[in-house]
Amino acid sequence: MRVLDRFDAAVGGGIEQAMIHHHMRRMRRHGQLRAVAPATPGLWAQTGAPPRMGNSMELLIDGANALPRMAEAIRGAQRHVHVCSWHLEPDFDPGPRKSTGVRELLGEVAERVPVRVIVWAGAPVPVFQPRRGAVRPARERLVRGTKIQCQLDSCTRLMHCHHEKLVIVDDELAFVGGIDLTTLAGDRYDTNAHEYKEEIGWHDATALLRGPIVRDVAAHFAMRWEATAKEAIELPTDVPAAGETEVQFVRTVPEGAYRVLPRGEFSVLETYVRALRSAQRLIYLENQFLWSPEIVHILETKLRNPPSPEFRVVVLLPHRANNGQDDTRGMLGRLVAADDGRKHFLAATIMSRSGEKSGPLYVHAKIGIVDDEWLAVGSANLNEHSLFNDTEVDVVTCDPALARATRETLWREHLEREDASGDPTTLIDEAWHPIASEQLERRRAGAAMTHHLVKLPGVSRRSRRLLGPLDALVVDG
Repeated sequence: MRVLDRFDAAVGGGIEQAMIHHHMRRMRRHGQLRAVAPATPGLWAQTGAPPRMGNSMELLIDGANALPRMAEAIRGAQRHVHVCSWHLEPDFDPGPRKSTGVRELLGEVAERVPVRVIVWAGAPVPVFQPRRGAVRPARERLVRGTKIQCQLDSCTRLMHCHHEKLVIVDDELAFVGGIDLTTLAGDRYDTNAHEYKEEIGWHDATALLRGPIVRDVAAHFAMRWEATAKEAIELPTDVPAAGETEVQFVRTVPEGAYRVLPRGEFSVLETYVRALRSAQRLIYLENQFLWSPEIVHILETKLRNPPSPEFRVVVLLPHRANNGQDDTRGMLGRLVAADDGRKHFLAATIMSRSGEKSGPLYVHAKIGIVDDEWLAVGSANLNEHSLFNDTEVDVVTCDPALARATRETLWREHLEREDASGDPTTLIDEAWHPIASEQLERRRAGAAMTHHLVKLPGVSRRSRRLLGPLDALVVDG
């Protein structure tokens, strides 16, 4: 087994290095090398739109907090509603339960203002969901008998998708995050308590934005709408200030997808590279995947040579990702090895729970927090799909108060405690690690869980490293 492990690690490591060099050459060829290897200091991305002053940014954690706010904003539209979704089901209920489906909601608003919807056209080959054969009938159900305008966007590479999730109302407010208007793969409507239910629960997040940053979100939608509908959308000359938070719009748009961005844009990658390299005390990540060699290399380097005694890395991931499961585990094996028993690193997940009943809960949030100084939320996963090939949108702020407040809100939820303030290193050592380890042991013993939080099983030095790089080589190209 040791020989096989060494072979697996050697081959996997070789493919990872080949992928990193491939992306370096690709970025250099298209004049985007700064995105993967920033040469200047600072947290803000230099390859996209500049950060905007004068915004409000509110983090809405989980569907029960986010979806009703989206529905309320849509109902109040005075000029237009614009929606981007990876997948959209006409009957999806944005809540609360037994209320109004998306088709009825958007159709009612479309009677008085333009409603424009962009949805990924679906997978052209029967490898991923949703398939094109299912997306087209869903579009027809959405628009039939309504004034809703809906475009299916197929401007992607063969094995990739349009993944961003946006709702823009009157170019005055925008939702940017990870929540799609669908039940495909799981129920998006879930509470912070994540009570046990028969179907899989869903942990996610979105940002509600007001102020000048909304214009950048609106311009991105306008670019995609013009490319698919051949209709130009007028943008506001400026959006008045709505707060005091500085926010940056970052995205992934692969080269060649849209005529106006022939070289693409990779500012999501750049902002994560900048932030993770800068980390001195804390890296906290919630994500559906963690199998980008570029990102894992930074984390691995930090763990081998901690920048401070307080330095800790916590990643919250799904118990079983809908794809890329072995890939993520292989990368986690590298991070466990780099930590070398110091317990500066923890990979955990959360489960739905009510009393002695517990069940699966899908971690779909895409949140990054570094040193309580940098915060990112959006649609981008930490894999090669999201950082190089799918279309993605995140928003970033360097507001320490908001970054810390967001972390404390998330930690109150995951640690099931009323107060998550205080030193993050102490909380990780005295709460995260003991709780997660105890719950893993209870699961292994067949005992009822007493907490949502559980250490990810199978994360060890022998975790497989080969499948992640192979997937990246075949799919991410």
